Amino acid sequence: MNPLDTVMWIANFVASHAYAVVFIAAFSLFGLLALSSKAAVPGGALRRVREREGLLTDGDRARGTVLGSIRVVVARVAAVLMLASLIVGILSLTGVPVTRAYIHDNGRPTTGAVDGDWVTFSVADGTEYTLPNDFFSPAVYPDRDAYLPTGQPVVVRYLPGHPQAFVIDSSQLPE
Repeated sequence: MNPLDTVMWIANFVASHAYAVVFIAAFSLFGLLALSSKAAVPGGALRRVREREGLLTDGDRARGTVLGSIRVVVARVAAVLMLASLIVGILSLTGVPVTRAYIHDNGRPTTGAVDGDWVTFSVADGTEYTLPNDFFSPAVYPDRDAYLPTGQPVVVRYLPGHPQAFVIDSSQLPE
């Protein structure tokens, strides 16, 4: 399995659900950035009071420091991932083909059908997929604003290892 295909598959999930991801990432960043500061470690103020009064043992001191450090590192990593998701989501909403160009160039073509906001297609092994085609970030490339006729066959390109990452090829739409 191609590692770049896997990265595009993960990024395509964010790009294809851009409207929801933008809101989730924007609001999550506030909390994650607050958690990523050392002062936000729960019980930190109480721990400082106990330490000042001499009520902490060495084992309590070390355990609190390690758990707090782990929490801060995890929050910082999650904040970076949420920021990346926010950027990919905004780019996708504004029409930038963040993952669609890669999928179009490296995907396998197959015939599918559009039914409202859903695309149905079968892959090489015979598995049929019915996946959403979001109104705000449609999986259409190269012409994002192309008209998709309901019930008419369309050419769908998908990544072989990750068929959930797909685009509708607008250069091969029926006239």
